[in-house]
Order: sequence, then C-alpha cells, then structure tokens
Amino acid sequence: MKPFNHLHVHSQYSILDGQASIKGLVNKAHSDGMKALALTDHGTMFGIKEFWNACKSSNYGNPEFKKEDWFKVKPILGCETYVSRRGITNKSAKEDRSGEHLIILAKNHTGYKNLLKMISIANTDGFYYKPRIDKSILEKYHEGIMVTSACLGGEIPQKIMDDDIEGAKESIKWFKNIFGKDYYLELQRHPAESFKERENVYDNQVRVNKVLQELAREMDVKLIAANDVHFTNENDADAHDILICLNTGKNFEDENRMRYTKQEWFKSTAEMNTLFADAPEAIENTQEVAQKVEVYELDSDPIMPEFPNTTDFATMED
Repeated sequence: MKPFNHLHVHSQYSILDGQASIKGLVNKAHSDGMKALALTDHGTMFGIKEFWNACKSSNYGNPEFKKEDWFKVKPILGCETYVSRRGITNKSAKEDRSGEHLIILAKNHTGYKNLLKMISIANTDGFYYKPRIDKSILEKYHEGIMVTSACLGGEIPQKIMDDDIEGAKESIKWFKNIFGKDYYLELQRHPAESFKERENVYDNQVRVNKVLQELAREMDVKLIAANDVHFTNENDADAHDILICLNTGKNFEDENRMRYTKQEWFKSTAEMNTLFADAPEAIENTQEVAQKVEVYELDSDPIMPEFPNTTDFATMED
C-alpha cells in the first residue's frame, strides 16, 4: 500500500458546505498514519490558524527536534479558489458570479503570504457572489505556490466535458508556463450509489479522468489522486445532506435539489489505494506535493502601527 495525503479538504469553514471539524480531520489523518494534510476551504482561509495549531505535536518549539518533528501531521495551507472567467472587474453577468475552481497550496512562507494576498483580493476587489481571483492575479502572486486542476468545477474538467480538448490543452499550457512542475492534474472518483448522482458526477469523473490521464502523458504533467472531502466519516453523509438543504434553501424532499454523492468523506489511505489501484502514480504524487512543502513559523509578534508625534501634540516631558 502506497502512502497517501489528502490535498483537497473542506472543513466547517467552508460555510454551509463543509461539515468536518478541523480537529476531527487532523486526528483522523494522524491515526491513519498520514504524514501531511492540506486544508482547502472554499474562497477563504478562516480555518488556517486553527488547522496549523491542531497539527502541532507535543514537540512543538523544542530546539532538540527538527522542525518537521514539531508537527504530528505536516500542515499544507491552501484554498479552493474561484477563478473568474472574464476577470475580477467584470460583475455584470451570470457567468461572472463564481468562476472555475482551482486548488492553491503554499509551498513555503513566501507562498503563504502570496496566497493571503490573493484571497484578500478575492474577498474585496474580486467579490461578486463569490470571492474571485483571476489569471492575472495568479500570475502576479505565483511564487511559492502549487496548484491542482481541482474537481469537475475546474477549468480543465469543464473544457473536457464541453468536448473542447484543444481548449483544455491551451489551459494546461498556460498553467505549466506559470507554475512549471508545481502544476498537477487532479483525479477524483466518487462512485455514488444514487443513480442521479452517479450519472451527474461519477460518470463525468470517469470521462474526465480518462482524458486527464491522456493529457498528463502527452503534456508531461503529473497526476494526483484526491477525494473532495466535505465530512469526516462515511456515516456523516446524511447529516451533510441536510446541511446542503440549509445552504440551498431547499426542502429535504425536493427531488431536484442539489445533492452530493455521499462519497465525500475523509477516506483512509487504504480506501484511496483501492479507489485508485489502476493509477498508483497519482497516489504517490501526493507524497511529492507534501515533500515540497517547507515547515515554517506561522505565529508572529504583534504588529503595531507607528504613530509618530507631531508638534501639535504634547510630549511626556511636557
């Protein structure tokens, strides 16, 4: 069995979408023997500090240990972003309301600061229904960043589902040009039991994955395996389903409401190895991503503004 790390994970900070507690996610990763774990909430980084704290071990801060040993699970700080199709200044049409999904992961402290900048812009200048960035922002703040093509809502999967293979290739070329070997194509498999979700999600994943695997070979891009984690355990699926009803304002009995596949739990290393038995390199590459991530200090001293005295104000001597 090959080691595996989850790189596409939503906590309760993906408001009304993720159900998993950060403590529960970190504890499950640790008990399963995972060496690293990413947090990639939708459009925000509200949970990053809690996540970083939860990953710390009892060795934290002890100079007798290497920094890598300060964490029971190495924290990979990230976000699932919304990349605007027409740029963040466009806020006039339905197509501007969200954007294509993209997973962004910080490799180091520089990448973390750049990710903070991008998410700050997304939630201020770029906000239109969703916190959005665009490709010009990605290009400007790309240093220290890794990205993956994300779920079916990502740009590449969307083009594949539209039978625009040449467009998908052009998009991959753009990302490769900016991120080089730090760009990965993401495979997901959610074999839903429900016929409707199997048809709408899993069948499309199978179709998209086939093309992604072909494009990975053709364009020299590595694959990673992922599960779009939204809750911790398999038996949390029904509770998560009710959460989605609250999110969308729909009755539970509504046959046409939004539903997940109920496959979005935090799957174990063994479960992921079984799910991607035919693509072991995609499992192995999650280790490569984790190894690229440096351990850095997130805490800092208080940052206080300077208020220089002017001649209008009295001094202590006065």
